[in-house]
Amino acid sequence: MRPLKSKINPNSQQFKDNYAEMQDLLKELEEHMEKSRFQGKEKYQQRARDRGKMLARERLELVLDRDSPFLELLPLAGLQKKGGFGAGGTNVSGIGLVQGKLCMVNSNVGTRKGGSIDEATNFKALRIGKITEENRLPTINLVESGGANLPDQAKIFNYGGEAFRQISRRSKMGLPTISVVFGNATAGGAYVPGMSDFAIFQKQAAKVFLAGPPLVKMATNEEATDEELGGAEMHSRVSGVSDYLAEDELDGIRIARELMQFIDTSTGSFVPQGPIKEPIYPADEILGVVPANIKKPFDVRELIMRISDGSEFSDFKPEYGGTMVTGWTKIHGYPVGILGNNGVIFSESANKAAQFIQLSNKNNIPLLFLHNTTGYMVGKAYEEGGIIKNGAKLINAVSNSEVPHLSLMIGNSYGAGNYGMNGRSYHPRFLFAYPNSKVGVMGSEQLAGVMEIIQRGSAKARGVEYDVQQGEMIKQMLIAEAESKSSAWYSTSELWDDGLMDPRETRNFLGFSLAILYNQEIKGTEGYGVFRM
Repeated sequence: MRPLKSKINPNSQQFKDNYAEMQDLLKELEEHMEKSRFQGKEKYQQRARDRGKMLARERLELVLDRDSPFLELLPLAGLQKKGGFGAGGTNVSGIGLVQGKLCMVNSNVGTRKGGSIDEATNFKALRIGKITEENRLPTINLVESGGANLPDQAKIFNYGGEAFRQISRRSKMGLPTISVVFGNATAGGAYVPGMSDFAIFQKQAAKVFLAGPPLVKMATNEEATDEELGGAEMHSRVSGVSDYLAEDELDGIRIARELMQFIDTSTGSFVPQGPIKEPIYPADEILGVVPANIKKPFDVRELIMRISDGSEFSDFKPEYGGTMVTGWTKIHGYPVGILGNNGVIFSESANKAAQFIQLSNKNNIPLLFLHNTTGYMVGKAYEEGGIIKNGAKLINAVSNSEVPHLSLMIGNSYGAGNYGMNGRSYHPRFLFAYPNSKVGVMGSEQLAGVMEIIQRGSAKARGVEYDVQQGEMIKQMLIAEAESKSSAWYSTSELWDDGLMDPRETRNFLGFSLAILYNQEIKGTEGYGVFRM
């Protein structure tokens, strides 16, 4: 493969303006990430330390191998949820190495709302379970949770049980769960260690029961202490719920790491060999290449050459369907096919992408979708040209492709273009986003304009005069509402992505994600639904 040649001038005013605007977004991103790292008020943290406890992120760091990479997932879930526990909820989750093996690690933040589970934390846990199953990973749970947050029970109960089902299904698939209990695991929280393949309880600290002393007293009039109902020693010596009795937190973590030595995991279907070429162009330039203002166009190849090995890219059909860039490259030594938008999707672009997906499946190469499109092209000529059937070919190919998919929102992702580019509803293995990205049915101004046309038509049909002043007020309200609910902050809060990233970290995020995908055999398909010709 030949390296791509950049046409960007880092000294241009446009580059400098883009860079400055993206830096402002990254400052806001860091402020939100700081909120997600909140582990409870200082008094609760101090209380934990006085009791000899570690904080959630300290436990997580100790269970991982020294210098292991860690791909934190959904750190901003619930960011904008009113009445919730804030960004990230009460669980820190991500993928790292334990005994050299890829592993999902979940650590309850017991010093934040007692580790109890609000709506966002619940749905975060379910998404984490899905990622764990699809990527065939063992799990280590570092448990200290008060169970469901009772004011949220109506929003949690009918969905929360899925987490226990996921643990059981993964066990059947040979994907074990190890739970280390450092404190409370109450009510539904008791089923986390209860459903696990291995349960480790810390002596004189773990309290695991379906109902605590007050509820037992109310239900049965029986009086019992925490230790009698659910203490670590009782469960280790009497009930058998615990498999290992740990002397302290460090001993519990030691046992979990020891178990990982003997857990059989995939050795990977492909491991890169030899030296890995770095991109020719520095990652820092991405801030000036990708506009913070998504209305500004740019060539997606300029991003590709700053994340791919040696800036090399085998461009497929470069002269055809120019608003869809397709081709193969390597990222950190891992082969990947890339589909990237250079604007609206025309029939030629959709056909080219569908063919490229078929070829990648034939050759067992995973796919990366780089979203920056306002959707499929509309208008009389394009309808006559079959934009619906050609767009459907792309959606058919995406839907039936069996190689793993990654998606990255780098700009717009509107309408059916989001579907054709493997948006959230098409179940990519991982979906990440830049803080400038927007997701929605259409752009805010287009949406407001459409509504204005409808309102004018309605007024005319009723034989009344259209109120221009009121119409303008409604239009501006619609624009503000649509802008707010298509923003990256809203999307990540609603778990429409698995995390926002600093664009300069794109190569590392994607490289580690590909290592996870290549941890199992990649096998494409030769079968698709009916392509309407």
